[in-house]
Amino acid sequence: MDSWVIAMMLGASIFLGGIALIAFLWGIKNGQFDDETKMMNQVHYDDESELNDAVNQERKKEELRKKVYKPE
Repeated sequence: MDSWVIAMMLGASIFLGGIALIAFLWGIKNGQFDDETKMMNQVHYDDESELNDAVNQERKKEELRKKVYKPE
């Protein structure tokens, strides 16, 4: 290989690594990796029936929100 090919490959990999680092830091800054509630909510639902009850409660909340904020 010629030295210019190695230099181009090195430059391209540094450039792409920099883009990946910027994207990762942007994700951290915007809270993409903050999932504290998921781990805490898993403790509340031990079996399938409790999980189904939670889903039904969320559906009822959504229905109530739609009724309350119904644009006329």
